[in-house]
Amino acid sequence: MPKIRFLPDDVTVEAEVGEPLLDVAFRAGVCIPTGCLMGSCHACLVELEDGTAIRACITAVPSRREQLTVNLFIDPTW
Repeated sequence: MPKIRFLPDDVTVEAEVGEPLLDVAFRAGVCIPTGCLMGSCHACLVELEDGTAIRACITAVPSRREQLTVNLFIDPTW
């Protein structure tokens, strides 16, 4: 079962492969802003440890990773 680590709060939670990242964050008590829930508004944009920006509302927990670190952005416009 993969572990998802949310920064900057350093919260780690286990997740099911294929589970929506937004659901994992909610279950962990981590707030990721949302807007459209379809990926087009980019309100839920987060960054992976390798610098890749993803939209949490349309991204699932990958099967090929044992741990995934997610950096949360603070966007003053949302």
